[in-house]
Amino acid sequence: MTPRTPCVDLNADLGESFGAWTMGDDEALLAIVGRANVACGFHAGDPLVMRRTVRRARERGVAIGAHPSFPDLQGFGRRRMEMEPEELQALLIVQIGALAGVCRAEGARLAHVKPHGALNNMACADEALARTVVQAVRAFDPALPLLAPACSALERAALALGQPVLREVFADRAYQDDGQLVPRREPGAVLHDPDEAVAHVLAMLQAGGLVTRGGRVLPTPIDSVCVHGDGPQAVQTARRLREALAQRGWLASAAGAVVA
Repeated sequence: MTPRTPCVDLNADLGESFGAWTMGDDEALLAIVGRANVACGFHAGDPLVMRRTVRRARERGVAIGAHPSFPDLQGFGRRRMEMEPEELQALLIVQIGALAGVCRAEGARLAHVKPHGALNNMACADEALARTVVQAVRAFDPALPLLAPACSALERAALALGQPVLREVFADRAYQDDGQLVPRREPGAVLHDPDEAVAHVLAMLQAGGLVTRGGRVLPTPIDSVCVHGDGPQAVQTARRLREALAQRGWLASAAGAVVA
């Protein structure tokens, strides 16, 4: 079988400022990435930030996704929470619906959903939670793609339930041998050096799968590469990664930001 030629877009978590507090350089990242995951107000963001982020993404032709989370503004959505499935589904539907409404008001359309933080990490390992998340997305729109980490329970749940799925890898995070992210508290979990992050992504695309800290390769299609927008090197990493992918003919455009 002929190996699959890599062709990926770049995504970043944006719109995470709120009130008088600023997070990341959204303007710079919107000039680099093809896909924006916009905070929906539960871990970061506010209505004005959401609208401004959607407007700028539409102007740039960047695909817009909802980035829902646990209701954890103080913890930036990175604290584990236990919720009943019905309550969690309702919270996710409200967040997705809010961003979809902003998109409609700005002449854009919602292109995907990507869970944030602890919700995403927990759903990657917990089959029941993953199913709850996918069911919420399906209840909102069964044709709306879920941007899910490759080799995760979220990906498997989307496939099992018939929800479209885009598989992502993280440029700036190390992987364990089971495909889960190395916990942030462990040394080497976050790749701060842009060159190291680029090498990490290129190694995965060349290998056709996740490359773990232990040297294993977990085969998987890769559709999108995430650069976390809240890191100090985010813009530099995204720019170098875009250049490296473009030079190899591996950079795709995540079309779908503007309503036809």
